[in-house]
Amino acid sequence: MRTVLVTGGAGYVGAVLVPKLLGRGYRVRVLDLYLFGDRVFAEYSDTRALEEVRGDIRDQALLRRILPGCDTVIHLACISNDPSFELNPALSRSINYDAFEPLVAIARQAGVRRFIYASTSSVYGVSDSERVTEEHPLVPLTDYNKYKGLCEPILLRYQSPEFTTVIIRPATICGYSPRLRLDLSVNILTNLAVNTRKITIFGGAQKRPNIHIDDITDLYVDLVDMPERAIAGQIFNASYQNQTIARLGEIVRTVVTGEMPNLAPIEIETTTSNDLRSYHVSSEKIERVLGFVPKRTVEDAVRDLCGAFRAGKIPDPLEDIRYYNVKTIQASKLS
Repeated sequence: MRTVLVTGGAGYVGAVLVPKLLGRGYRVRVLDLYLFGDRVFAEYSDTRALEEVRGDIRDQALLRRILPGCDTVIHLACISNDPSFELNPALSRSINYDAFEPLVAIARQAGVRRFIYASTSSVYGVSDSERVTEEHPLVPLTDYNKYKGLCEPILLRYQSPEFTTVIIRPATICGYSPRLRLDLSVNILTNLAVNTRKITIFGGAQKRPNIHIDDITDLYVDLVDMPERAIAGQIFNASYQNQTIARLGEIVRTVVTGEMPNLAPIEIETTTSNDLRSYHVSSEKIERVLGFVPKRTVEDAVRDLCGAFRAGKIPDPLEDIRYYNVKTIQASKLS
């Protein structure tokens, strides 16, 4: 059995990805700080193919212990969506940037054959282009997307016939996960609609790409076994629907009202925003080269979230800080 190391594997994306990797027959080694709880994979506790390691990607001695024997690394670990005025910029740099090259170098030295890096489409910042392709200039607006972008050329320098590297720039991810985030656009709007019956739109004209969490995790699983010639040294956007924030609000209101009619009417309020990110991502390359076409819509993500709310899977959604990355990291006193 081949072994896949997933850094940040107990996070929002990892909580959906890891079971899929296990289902595909891989051994999975998860490296995570478990700031958001350590019961993410409780139902897999007797699964011998799953190994969970509580640790920090900045700990190079730990990396040298756990990377040998791994065939592939899927690097998800980072501090996500961290405006510098909310979190210590030095913390973001140390995890999202300074730790990156040592991780890549140690992985290659340990015999890892493939490194899959989850970057972000927010590296494009603001663009009026109707088709933002992988060749578009990067215009980072926050520490998060700045450091994500700076890591990309580092990884590509390590590309070799023995060490296949590939970079994915995912759109904003949406939908239900056992380790849920309620601080992402579609998830935020759905939470507000269900639990306050009022959606607040900040700005509204900004255009954002979106992708369902099941689609992006399916992609990561497929990348583990894709032919080297198709992905080696490549960068791919991974998006589906590009919508304005205002349109996302309308979609959420329509779906929530249909799924939970007792909540109608749901009000939409628009206010100003200092988040200027706006871009229309093209995913033509990943479809042409890899044949990857997302299957699930924003509407599907909202329906999944509504189902989870109805089933009681999301307790205390407005107050529990575990659904909100910045609040949880602040409370953890991580340094």
